[in-house]
Amino acid sequence: MTEIKPIRIGIIGAGGIVTRRHLPGFAEIAGVEVIAVCNRRRKNAEAVAAEWNIPHIDDTPEALLERGEIDTILIGTTPHLHRDLTGAALEAGKHVFCQARMARNLTEARDMRDAARRHPGQVTMLCPAPHVMEGRAVVEELLHSGELGELRLVRLRHLSQAALNPGAPFHWRNDWELSGYNVLTLGIYAEILHRWVGKAATVSATGRIFTETRTHPETGENREVRIPESVAVSGTLENGAHYVYTLSSVAAHSRGDAIEIYGTKGALYYDVPNHRIRLGRVEAHDDVRVGKVMAKEAPPLLEIPAGKRGAWRVEADFVAAIREGKPVFPSFDDGVDYMEFVEAVGRSMEEGRTLTLPLR
Repeated sequence: MTEIKPIRIGIIGAGGIVTRRHLPGFAEIAGVEVIAVCNRRRKNAEAVAAEWNIPHIDDTPEALLERGEIDTILIGTTPHLHRDLTGAALEAGKHVFCQARMARNLTEARDMRDAARRHPGQVTMLCPAPHVMEGRAVVEELLHSGELGELRLVRLRHLSQAALNPGAPFHWRNDWELSGYNVLTLGIYAEILHRWVGKAATVSATGRIFTETRTHPETGENREVRIPESVAVSGTLENGAHYVYTLSSVAAHSRGDAIEIYGTKGALYYDVPNHRIRLGRVEAHDDVRVGKVMAKEAPPLLEIPAGKRGAWRVEADFVAAIREGKPVFPSFDDGVDYMEFVEAVGRSMEEGRTLTLPLR
C-alpha cells in the first residue's frame, strides 16, 4: 500500500467559506489535519477551533507561520492581506491555498505570481468560483468542439438587490482599502469566462454608486462607499467576439445570473442558479437574411450526463496537487489574468475611456 503523504494545515482567517466549505472538505481527506487557526478576533478563532478540534490558536499570522509542523497555509482573509501573507508563507516553506479574489489590484497579483515562481517546489492555488461547477465540463466540451462555430457575442447578467436598501450596513466589500478594484462578482465571472471564451482585448466600463455612505456595523461611523453598486462593461475579446457584461446589486426581482454565448453555428444559454443549459443550433434552412426576424421557441434543455456533472472538490484538487503534482485551477497565473481584467474595468470607469489589454 502506498503511504499517504500527511498534510498539516494552518488557517489564517477562518470566515464563512472556510467553515462552510474548506474545513468540511479537508476533513474528508485521509492524512489531512488542521493544526492551527488565527483570526482577527481571538474569540472567533476559539469557536472555530472548538467546533473542528483544531489544537492550536495563534494570535498573529507570524506566530502561525513559525510553526514547523505546518506545511500548508490556507489564507481566508480579505484581499488586502493576500499578497503579504502569501509571500511570507512561501518564504516559510509552505504550500499556499488562497481565498478569492486574488488581490486588490494587478500589481499585488503579479507580486503573488512572482513569489510563487520563485518557489516552484511549493503548490499555490486560488479558490475557484463555484457558480458553474455542475455544468462546466459540458459547456467546455461544446465550446472546444466548435459546436457554436465562431463566437460573435458573449453576454453576462449578474443582478441582485443586495445593495438596494440604503440602510443596509457598510460591508467590507464596500471598503476600497480591503477590496481594491474588486467589484460585485466581476472577478468570479472573469475567471469563468476566460476559461470558456478567452480574454478581453478591449474594455469600456461605466459604474454607479447610489448610496454614497453607509454605517459601519461595529464602529457606528458613516463610511464612504467607493466600490460601484452597478457596472456595465463591454468590448471585444481576443478572438474578435463582442461581449457585454451587466452587474448590479440594486436590481430587484431579477431572474438570476445567466451567461449567453452566441456563435455562427449556435447559441448556448447557462442559467447559473439552476445549472440549466440550453443549446440552440443554426440550421441550414434558418432564414438569416438582413431584416428578416423569425420568432422561435426557447432552445431545448441540454441534459448534463451524470458522469460529466461537476461538484465541489476544491480541497481534494489542492491536496492532489501537493501529493501527486496534478495541475491546479485557478493557478496564480490565472488569477493575474482575471485581476488584470478587473483592474482594467476599474480604470476604465475612473478614466472614462476604453482601455486596451494587456495593461502596462
